[in-house]
Amino acid sequence: MSRSDVVCGLKLTHDGAVAVIGGTRLVASVEAEKIGNRPRHSALDDAAEIVRELARNGFGPDAIDRVAVDGWAAEQDGPPAVGFTALDGRRIALPVAGYADEPGPPAPPAAFSGTRPVLGERGPRGYAGYTHATGHLLSGYCTSPFAKEGRAALGIVWDGGMPPFLYLVDPREPAITPIGALTGVSGALYPVFASHFAPFRVDRRTADPDRRFGMEALFPVSGKAMAYASLGKPIEAAVDRFEEVTAATAPATTPMRCYQWSARALRRVRPLGLSDAELLASFQEALYRGLERGLREVFAARPELAGLPLCVSGGCGLNIKWNARLRGSGLFPDVWVPPFPNDAGSAIGAACAEMARTTGKFALEWTEFAGPPVRWDGAVPEGWSAQPCDVTGLAALLARTGEPVVVVTGRAELGPRALGRRSIIAPATDPAMRDRLNEIKGRESYRPVAPICLEHRAPEVFDPGTRDPYMVFDHTIRPGWQDRVPAIVHVDGSARLQTVGPDNQPAHELLSCYERLTGIPVLCNTSANFSGRGFFPDPGSAMSWGGVSSVWSEGTLYRRDGRQ
Repeated sequence: MSRSDVVCGLKLTHDGAVAVIGGTRLVASVEAEKIGNRPRHSALDDAAEIVRELARNGFGPDAIDRVAVDGWAAEQDGPPAVGFTALDGRRIALPVAGYADEPGPPAPPAAFSGTRPVLGERGPRGYAGYTHATGHLLSGYCTSPFAKEGRAALGIVWDGGMPPFLYLVDPREPAITPIGALTGVSGALYPVFASHFAPFRVDRRTADPDRRFGMEALFPVSGKAMAYASLGKPIEAAVDRFEEVTAATAPATTPMRCYQWSARALRRVRPLGLSDAELLASFQEALYRGLERGLREVFAARPELAGLPLCVSGGCGLNIKWNARLRGSGLFPDVWVPPFPNDAGSAIGAACAEMARTTGKFALEWTEFAGPPVRWDGAVPEGWSAQPCDVTGLAALLARTGEPVVVVTGRAELGPRALGRRSIIAPATDPAMRDRLNEIKGRESYRPVAPICLEHRAPEVFDPGTRDPYMVFDHTIRPGWQDRVPAIVHVDGSARLQTVGPDNQPAHELLSCYERLTGIPVLCNTSANFSGRGFFPDPGSAMSWGGVSSVWSEGTLYRRDGRQ
């Protein structure tokens, strides 16, 4: 594979995506949920649609040299395969690599060889497949500063279908060493356990069968439960009982075992008389302690691994409290979490695996703003007007009115966090703004609103306030600032901080202008989307939603008529 070769990575199941790497540079990654206001976690399993998205990014099937497909779990006793609609319209079972990896010796990424031309007769004749876990691992490592520096690093992959699994990636070999599981608890236990509490019970009344039954119904639960857990504190007696259940129960590595674990755990902790929030906080603490204990046991057995940096990926990499605990544990000199640790990064990971296997190169040149650009016919809905407005004018509007504004501009951010290109931005100085934003979005009142802050001033406002451009670590608001920016203070005093440097435009210019006007380097930032859907793809969608009266996109301010 030469530097000019083009690799197409595909994630076909939930959180589907298509990614393109040219040489060692990420050209684009389009997640299905970010196309046309689709539901969150949508699949991308139709060849015609994949070809269409490639064309929108300047690639015909004949411009693709290699295709890499993310792996998946086998159904019952058959080989791993996923549902796929071919270009001729036929629905087939496409063979893929498996889900998880087994401990083994150092080796380059292992590829499954598929023979079908998934992009049609004009595309490559076959495809490579990589385990789902390998894709997660390399979406984390290949985007890390360690890969750029040519440094070896450890990687933890922990998602709904597998327990936390430790790897060593050494680009100098180049090789990946699958070391082994750190605990016997799959990530699915988190939403399964939380679904036993009233705020997170699955809605069996919905008409969508995928949302009533199966693990897909639990997709929205983990983020909500993590926020809800902050309403309580871990109680040692409950933590101890959770750990006792784990020690006495078969590994919670399947949905059924997760439900069995949950039932036994609830029987043990209910007599303690704790609140739901205290139980969830204690549960979260018990899972983290198991993870750290597993790491310490590995380092005791293999001291040569101590002192290496860490990459975290898999859906559990979205737990900002666990990430912060890992960073503060003293076990690692540095901890890296990409903006897409969940399956939103799996197409990138599959393409990275193919890049690493065929070139020996592990470092990816990339930006978090490689999603789809604004695509819009320019039709302004009735009742709205448009006027030119630069970023300075937008900052002045925020400072003058104190009102929220939807920003839809440039190429979208990758992953599930809105990072300033598909965001609702608002001043954080009014304590009522958090409730207002939650009401606008139809969210529960306990849900926090994230802050964006100028990177050079973040340590002044937050503890630790270190560089965190992707909202993947927990920070605490310093006491002198809690009353100055109350809208972004969660009930436990924490915040899911996004620091903004000069490389994130126009967010950096907006914050800088707002700071000059107000002295405040912080704004509220929450995703701009219809409830249960991906980010707005264009300003017209935001206007038709109508949750706010101002929408800004690429130098134009759209205002609902009658607003000043």
